[in-house]
Amino acid sequence: MTAGIVLHFHPGWAFGDITVLESIAASGVYRSQWETGTSTGGLTAVPGGDRWRWESRLFEGRYDEADAAARPVYGAWNRRDDPYGASPRFGSAYLRLRAEVTERATFCWPDSVYDPRDVGGPDRLEELCRLADAGVLDPALLPPSAADLPLDDPLNDYVEAHVHGGLVLARDVEALVLDPSDHERHAGALARLECPVEVHPGYRVRADAIDPLYRGPVPVALAHALGGDITPARLAETSGTADPQALKWLWHCLARFGRSWARPGR
Repeated sequence: MTAGIVLHFHPGWAFGDITVLESIAASGVYRSQWETGTSTGGLTAVPGGDRWRWESRLFEGRYDEADAAARPVYGAWNRRDDPYGASPRFGSAYLRLRAEVTERATFCWPDSVYDPRDVGGPDRLEELCRLADAGVLDPALLPPSAADLPLDDPLNDYVEAHVHGGLVLARDVEALVLDPSDHERHAGALARLECPVEVHPGYRVRADAIDPLYRGPVPVALAHALGGDITPARLAETSGTADPQALKWLWHCLARFGRSWARPGR
């Protein structure tokens, strides 16, 4: 495996009456928050919203009047060749993109929510990766808007990527990589995908293995209520009924403490 762009998502989470994975399999494309109206981050993809504002600055007004379908989709550069992907805070599964997609992508560090000053195309990737590596240890490298970014949290350690020109699975995706529990659960949707399917080593955690200081007591309480081993597939079962914030925080805990092996470079 070599470094490249990956796009994370939660395959089994509810998307209307179906799952996110079933929606992707049915359409054959990966859509941005502007089209889906869903996100595991902030829901600010509306004209004049925070996402509209930072996209206007990042892309120099290119999308200010654009249709939702024309806007870029977000991912991250997997600079450490991590089998779990580059930014798992956004999902247990990821689409690994073909190398040629990199040529129509832009990148930034830190995350665009922090109004980064370091933004550019593939020619700036080496520099951005150096900044990300150093920034995990050096708060002085952060822009003022990111002063409160918790740099010791590995879920914040990624170089953000923006793919322009749409994302079609059959054309742009090298493979879907997902958790073993989701691979077992979604055989029907996976069979309809127009790309190869792989699995990563997997996430699994119990409530007593979660540090309650990490995301507070709410996700720990949800983990205790679920009981036993928490996996991405089990978490997805609650996505239509659990409090969305509690669900997101418990996923962060699972991603942080539930890896089957240590994170590369950590």
